[in-house]
Amino acid sequence: MAKERMLGSREEDSWFSDEQLEKVVPAEADSFESPVPTRMISNGEYLPLPQTEKQKQVERRIKELADMASKKLGMSRRQFLAGTGGFAAAFLAMNEVFGKRFFDVSLVELFEPKAYAATAVPTNLFVFDDQTHMVRSRKRNDTGRGLRALAQGPGPASLAAGFLVNPNNPGMVEVDESGSPWRAWNPTNLFNYPDSALLRADSPPNIGSEFTLEKYIQRMFLESQVDVAILSNVTPGTVLLPGEPDPLPPKDIPESLFGAILTTEQTVAVRNFVNRIAGSTRLLAHGLFYPGVGNLDYMQYQIEHYGPDSWKGYNINRAAKLDLRPESEMVRWALNELEVAYPTYDLITSAHNRDQLKKHPGFYNICVHKGLSTNAAFDPKLGAPSDVADAARDWPMLNFIIYHSCIRPAFWNYNALQDVKSGRLRNAFNQVGPDVADGVPDILWTTEFAVRSAPYGNVYGEIGTTFASSVVTFPTVWAHIIGQLLKFMGDERVVFGSDSVWYGGPQWQIEAFWRFQILEELQERWGYPAITEASKRKILGLNSARLYRIPGAAEPSAAGRYRPIPPNYASLVPQSLKELLEYPDTPGYLADNLTALRKRYAEMGGGHDHSRHGWIRTKV
Repeated sequence: MAKERMLGSREEDSWFSDEQLEKVVPAEADSFESPVPTRMISNGEYLPLPQTEKQKQVERRIKELADMASKKLGMSRRQFLAGTGGFAAAFLAMNEVFGKRFFDVSLVELFEPKAYAATAVPTNLFVFDDQTHMVRSRKRNDTGRGLRALAQGPGPASLAAGFLVNPNNPGMVEVDESGSPWRAWNPTNLFNYPDSALLRADSPPNIGSEFTLEKYIQRMFLESQVDVAILSNVTPGTVLLPGEPDPLPPKDIPESLFGAILTTEQTVAVRNFVNRIAGSTRLLAHGLFYPGVGNLDYMQYQIEHYGPDSWKGYNINRAAKLDLRPESEMVRWALNELEVAYPTYDLITSAHNRDQLKKHPGFYNICVHKGLSTNAAFDPKLGAPSDVADAARDWPMLNFIIYHSCIRPAFWNYNALQDVKSGRLRNAFNQVGPDVADGVPDILWTTEFAVRSAPYGNVYGEIGTTFASSVVTFPTVWAHIIGQLLKFMGDERVVFGSDSVWYGGPQWQIEAFWRFQILEELQERWGYPAITEASKRKILGLNSARLYRIPGAAEPSAAGRYRPIPPNYASLVPQSLKELLEYPDTPGYLADNLTALRKRYAEMGGGHDHSRHGWIRTKV
C-alpha cells in the first residue's frame, strides 16, 4: 500500500514513485550521527543506492569504537561522536575497512584530545596555497557552484543550486571506493544535511556570495592555517557577449576579459588590498597568460601596469591569438609551440622585463592548468603532458608549475581508479604495457607527466583539486598519485594548492594532507617513498616559498612573520575596489563592461585594423 502524501510533506515534494517511496525512510530515522557519512543520502530527486557492505563495515566499526571509548570516558555516544574522538574513530574505521592506514591516527586519540592534536597539523606549519579562487560579482552566480555541489554532496545546499545529481557523474552509476556515486568530500566543513529542518546555521549555502571577496578572505585567512596564497584567474575559452545568442571563442583581449571570472586588474587589486590591511605579504596575484603574437602587447601591458607575481595559463581554453587580424578567433595552444608560446616566453624573459624579478621574484613561474578533461585524446592542447618536457628543456630559466598534475578525469576519479586496476603499467623509461619492468599503474595522464618531467628540475606538479577530489572518495587513487610524483619527481617538486574557495576553505585539505600516508604495501610493491613529515612541510609550503622567494619562510615555523588580517576587514574594502569587482549597488554593476575594456585596450596601443581581406575591382 502506497504511503499517503500529505500536501507540503517531504513525500509529496519528492520525485519518488509510490513503489520507490516504499523503499525509503527519512534520513533522520537513522539515529547514528557519524562524523563522516556511512551511507548514500538522497534529497528526493533520485532513489538512493542501498548501503554497501563496506559502508556497513565502517559504520559498525565506528559504533564499536564509539561505544567502547564513550563508556570509558563516562559520556554518551552522541557526545563522544561530536568531539575529536569521533573523528579519530571515523579515521580508524576507514583505515581498517578501506586499506589499513591511509590516515595517521592511533587508538589513544579516541580518549585524549591532546593525543589527537599531537598528530594533527602542527601550529608552526608554514602553508602556501598555490591555487585559490574568488569571483567578481557579475560572475558569481554562474561560476563555481557546480564544483561546490560536487564537493558538498547531495542535500539542500546542492538542491538549491539546481543540482539533483552529481554534476560529474550524472548517471549516478559509477561509485567511489566507499560505494557512493555522490559523497561529500568534506562533511565536517561543507555541511549539506538531507532535511532542511536539520540545516545548521553555519552550513555554507551553495550561492554566489560564497565565492566573493569577503568569503574568500574569511575562508583563506581567518579559518585556515594558510600563511600565503596566490589568487588565480582563468582565460575563458568561450564568452557570451551582450546581444549574442551563444557563447563563442573570443576574438581579442577585451572579449576574453569580459568573460573572465577575474581580470588581472581585479586580481592585483585584491592582492594589494589584502596585503595593505595585513601589513605583510599574505597574497600574491597571477597575471593572465595569453600566448601568441596577437597578444604580446597585452602581456607587456599587464607587466607594466599590474605587476603580476606569476602567470596562469589554460591551454585547454582558447586564449592564443595567432595573428593580428581582428576577425580571427583565439585558439587552444601547447607549451612547446615555437610560433605561439615561445614568443611569449621570450617577452617575459627579455632584458626589458628582467627587473621584474626584483619586485616579483616569481615572475618566471608559468602556472598552467593541465588535465581535468572529459576528452581522453592524447592532445597536449586538451591536457595531455607531451608538451611539457620540450618547454622545460628549451626554457630552463622558467619554472613550469603544472596545475592538477595533469590528472585526466574531470573531477570524478572513477576512471583513474579503473586505470589503477587495469594492469597497464608505465616505467621510468616511459614504456607502457602489462609487463614492463619496474612499472607503476598508468593513471592517465598523471603518470606520464611524472615520468616525462622527471629529468627537468624546473617542472613542478601542483595538486589542487586532484588531492581534494580523491583523498576522501578515492584514497587509493590519491596514494598512487602522490606516490608517483614523489618517486619520479621528488618531494621538492610537488606543491600544494587547494582550489579554494570552490570546495570551501582550505583547512580540511591541510588537515587531511597532513594525516595521509602511503600504505607500506603500496610502497613495497611499487617503489613509492614514504611521505614523511619533512616531505609534507615541503609540499604544503616550503617548495612554493622557494619558488616565490618568500622571505623568512625557509624554516619550518612561520610564527610571527605574517600579520593577521584584521577582523573588521569587510568594512575596510574601499569603494574603488567594490566598483572594480562590480559589487551590487555600485556604479556600473551589471553594466556592459566591454566598452571600458576596449578603452583600456586602446590605451595600451591596441586600435582599429582597417585592413581588407576580400577583393576589390580596379578595372572597368
